[in-house]
Amino acid sequence: MSKIIKWGILGCGRIAHKFAEGLKVLPDAILEAVASRTEGKAESFGKTFGVKNIYKNYEELVKNPTVDVIYIATTHNFHYENALLCLNHEKPVLCEKPFTLNAIQAEELIKTARNNNLFLMEAMWTRFLPCIVKLNEFLDEGILGEIQHFKADFGIKQELEPKGRSFNPDLGGGALLDLGIYPISFARMIYKQSPSKINSSAYFGETRVDEKSCYLFEYENGQTAMLSSSNRLIMPHDAFIFGTKGYLEIPKFYHPSKMILELEGKRKKTIKIPFKSTGYNYEAKEVMNRLNAGKLESKIMPLDETLEIMKTMDILRSQWHFKYPGE
Repeated sequence: MSKIIKWGILGCGRIAHKFAEGLKVLPDAILEAVASRTEGKAESFGKTFGVKNIYKNYEELVKNPTVDVIYIATTHNFHYENALLCLNHEKPVLCEKPFTLNAIQAEELIKTARNNNLFLMEAMWTRFLPCIVKLNEFLDEGILGEIQHFKADFGIKQELEPKGRSFNPDLGGGALLDLGIYPISFARMIYKQSPSKINSSAYFGETRVDEKSCYLFEYENGQTAMLSSSNRLIMPHDAFIFGTKGYLEIPKFYHPSKMILELEGKRKKTIKIPFKSTGYNYEAKEVMNRLNAGKLESKIMPLDETLEIMKTMDILRSQWHFKYPGE
């Protein structure tokens, strides 16, 4: 039987609520502790989810001996220091995407986790959804033939809030780290390699963070990916994988429940694969399975791949001459 895993959560915002809701459908998971530095937020969160231990600072939570693993749901700029705090207190970590602000920070966290023999994983929840699991089976079987091109866009029109997490450079704001990471990570998953050539452009708004950007990736064998993201535009969240035998359409690719397959000479086929609860339960279950197996990372979202993705985003920002405060 699997061991009951007791979770702690740092940060009590929208994503933390979705994650906590997802934990409810896992019989071997308990939300043991939550912490927030915002007055009253942890108390409200704890009351909603019936949490036993509620803290006003992160230091107290990481010292709790009953917590087995910690999910970090704070703003982007705090991921590195929060994860480092957990690792230095011998706590395994699931860190919300983007893993860190840059590759240097990511490399330091990975080094710390490996030196301390601790589990660490980026919370790219899309990778673990049933529809994406089936997609990877299709790719392994080669039903599309040789993959030649991938296209995906991710845009959400958000109201301009200069001090909010999406537009504030001090909080790691901008479309790339929040939204662009989805198609970039998806391309890395499909091609199983980083691009050999990157061309990109970006538009910066009044708060001086990227509000829309596009990326053209080329790979060593001539494969391509055309990607874009925006926090000021409504975009269809659909992805397309084009191979030599046909193509696969993935509606709402960052949390899909169906795929549309069209192979040469055959009728279109819709494959429906719904997910349970909020979908965040699948990444949580992966962490719990790895912990119970005594593993230090996930084969589905390995640390070396997380580092590669961070390096790709660093290259994009270098092309835009964009750095975050304190980098």
